[in-house]
Amino acid sequence: MTRGEPFDSSAADYDAWFDRYEHVYRSEVEAIRPFIPRGKEGIEIGMGTGRFSLPFGIREGVEPSAAMGEIATRRGLRVHEGVAEHLPLADHSFDFALMVTTVCFVDDVLQSFLEVNRILKPGGVFIVGLVDRESPLGRDYAKNKDDNTFYRKATFYCAKDVIEMLTEAGFRKGDVVQTVFGDLASINGVQPFTPGYGHGGFIAIRAEKKEE
Repeated sequence: MTRGEPFDSSAADYDAWFDRYEHVYRSEVEAIRPFIPRGKEGIEIGMGTGRFSLPFGIREGVEPSAAMGEIATRRGLRVHEGVAEHLPLADHSFDFALMVTTVCFVDDVLQSFLEVNRILKPGGVFIVGLVDRESPLGRDYAKNKDDNTFYRKATFYCAKDVIEMLTEAGFRKGDVVQTVFGDLASINGVQPFTPGYGHGGFIAIRAEKKEE
């Protein structure tokens, strides 16, 4: 999982994106929201600055960038420094885990999913949010990633790739929803989410850890 650059030197710019594209961000949050178990203890993997933990009451996460983690800490969140492939967390310690726009920065996605499986309790829920490579937005990001400070070293995945890796890591796939339709700059309200994938730039996948 990516450590340090460019996130350490550009953490403030990264965080400002959520204000610049507020309606895109809020559309993503609302697509994820139905998948978050109520009254359960969760953790975010790749917490960043805490933008996705806070709306769902998640109080701790794992983040490799010190600068990003510092912003999250200032927001009252507990940050474990570490990477998704080697989570500094005990076995069977959480009811659910959230990973949003993180898989594209992970060196070994399958290993990170196996680690999430390890830290979840039997029957635990894993929610993965990502930019879908096969959507119009995903194709645009992939084409122009060399011009983007954060996505330059990213590897984009399609829903099918991620679902296959979730299955290999011991999860049962649940629902998949999509949102963020159209050019980001033209989105001026919270968009509804719809079932499936392939059209929306952002997808959320709910998976469950198989009972042991």
